[in-house]
Amino acid sequence: MRILLMHPNYHSGGAEIAGNWPPAWVAYLTGYLKAAGYTDVHFVDAMTHHLSDEQVRARIEELQPDVVGCTAITPAIYKAEGLLQIAKQVNPAIVTVLGGIHGTFMYPQVLKEAPWIDAVVRGEGEQVFLNLVSAIDDGSFGRDRGCVRGIAYLADGKVVATAAEPSIKDLDRITPDWSILEWDKYTYIPMNRRVAIPNFARGCPFTCSFCSQWKFWRDYRIRDPKKVVDEIETLVKDHGVGFFILADEEPTIHRKKFIAFCEELIERKLDVLWGINTRVTDILRDEQLLPMFRKAGLVHVSLGTEAAAQLKLDRFNKETTIEQNKKAIRLLREAGIVSEAQFIVGLENETAETLEETYRMARDWNPDMANWAMYTPWPFSDLFQELGDKVEVFDFEKYNFVTPIMKPDAMDRAELLDRVMHNYRRFFFNKAFFQYPWTRDKGRRSYLLGCLKAFAKSGFQRTFYDLGRVGYKGPQSKKSVDFGFDASRTYERPSAAALAEADAGWITMHGPKIEHKRRQGELNAALACGSGEPLEAQPVVAMACGGGREQLSEEAEARV
Repeated sequence: MRILLMHPNYHSGGAEIAGNWPPAWVAYLTGYLKAAGYTDVHFVDAMTHHLSDEQVRARIEELQPDVVGCTAITPAIYKAEGLLQIAKQVNPAIVTVLGGIHGTFMYPQVLKEAPWIDAVVRGEGEQVFLNLVSAIDDGSFGRDRGCVRGIAYLADGKVVATAAEPSIKDLDRITPDWSILEWDKYTYIPMNRRVAIPNFARGCPFTCSFCSQWKFWRDYRIRDPKKVVDEIETLVKDHGVGFFILADEEPTIHRKKFIAFCEELIERKLDVLWGINTRVTDILRDEQLLPMFRKAGLVHVSLGTEAAAQLKLDRFNKETTIEQNKKAIRLLREAGIVSEAQFIVGLENETAETLEETYRMARDWNPDMANWAMYTPWPFSDLFQELGDKVEVFDFEKYNFVTPIMKPDAMDRAELLDRVMHNYRRFFFNKAFFQYPWTRDKGRRSYLLGCLKAFAKSGFQRTFYDLGRVGYKGPQSKKSVDFGFDASRTYERPSAAALAEADAGWITMHGPKIEHKRRQGELNAALACGSGEPLEAQPVVAMACGGGREQLSEEAEARV
C-alpha cells in the first residue's frame, strides 16, 4: 500500500520569517507506520517548496498513492481541503484523510464544506492513522468505517464521530523516521544552520483559556530525557542539524525531567544549540539552574508575557505579574540566554494607550526581542466561546497571529496594525543601532544580529506580518489596507449540549475542569451577547497558567 503525506502550502509571515521549519509530524507518523510494516510512504512538502496546486497534482499522478493524508492547523485548513480535493480528482479511489488540530474539533464543519474527505483523524495521529491504514488495507474500512476509533466521516450526509482512541501512554514507542525530510531545505536563518523540532512531551497539565494544546493531546505525557537526546544526537550526526526548538508549549513544566534532559546534553557534548517557549514562573523557579541550562546549549527563550494590563493577564488565566516578567527577562540576560517577550494584542478592549503601554514595558524590561501577536481566537478554545458575538470574522485562513481578527472598540483594524508596526519599528531600531552591535558576548551578538537579519529580510520582502498581501506600506497607507476577509465564510456555533457531549467523549485528564470551564464559558458568552452585566463587571480571579496557583507537584511529576 502506498501512502502519501502532504503539508499544505500556507504562508502568513509569522514564525516562518526565521526560516523553513521541518514538519516534524511527518517524521513521527512515518516512523510509526514503518514500524508496523507500511514502508511505502512518501512526503510532499508543498509549503517549503511553494508548490502550486498543479505541481501537487502532478506529484499525486506520478506517485499514484492508495491513501493521501494531509495535516492542517486552523489557517491552513482551506489549503489542506483543496489538496485532498485534488487527490480525489486524480483518482476517486484514493482514500483522503485530514489530520491536525483544526479537523479534530471542527470536523462537523470541515466534512460539510469538504465532503470529498473520507476521514478526519481526531487528536494524536499515529495510532489512529495506523489503525485506519490497516482497515483500508484489509478492506474493513470499506465495509464499515465505524470500525476505526478516533475518526469522523460522512455517512449518507450525516457527520459521524467514532469513540476516541486512547492516547499513546509511552511516547518512546514512537521512533521517528527523520530521513523522510529533505534536510537541506530546513534552515534557521539567524544561525544559518539546519533546524529541527523534536518532541519532549505532549499535552499540558494546565488549561489556559486561549490555548487548545491541552485539549488536543488530552493527557500530559513526557518522554525519557535520554531517549529524547538520542533522537537529537541522530538529528545532529545523521542529518546535520545545528539548532532545534522543542515542540512543546512549555517543556520546563516537568522540572526533574527537564533538568535530566539538560544534563544529558551536557554529557554528550553535541554541537547543537536550541530554544524553547516557557512560562515566566518557571524561569523564576529555576533561577539557580539557568547557567546550567545555558551550558546545555539553551540560547533562546520565548516567554509568554502576553498582555499589557493585569486585566488581560487575568483573562488569559495566567498568574503572572508585570514585575515577574521584568525579573525573568533580567535573569535570562544574566545567564547569557536570549530572551523574547510575547505580547498578545488586538482584543476588543485594546486602545492606543494599551498598545503604547506594551512598547513602554518592552523598553523597560529590555528583552532581546519582542513580538506583538494579534489575538487569534481559536474556534475550539474556551476563550472563543466566552467572547460570543464579539468574534465576527470566520475566514479561518486569516487566523494566523498577524491578522487582526477582533476589532477593538476604540479603533479600526488598520489602525491597530499600524500601531503594532510602530512598536516594531521603534523597538528594533533601538536594538539594531544601540544594543545588538555592542553586545560583548560574541556568540550572543552573532545570534542577535542573525535574528535582525531575518527580521530585516522579511521586512524588505514585505512578507513580515503579511504586509505585502494586505497592502500596508506605512502609516500613510492605513486607509488602503485590505485584510481580504472572505465574508462568505460563516460558522455555526455549537449548542451547549453539543459541547458537553463532545467533551464527555473526548477529554480524559481534564474532565472536571472542562465541565466547570464550559459552564463559565456559556455564562460569559451570554453576558457578552447582552443578556447580563458586561464581562468587565464580573470579578476576575488570577490563576496560574491553566488550572491552579502552584507548579506541577513532585507527586504529580512522579505520576507522569
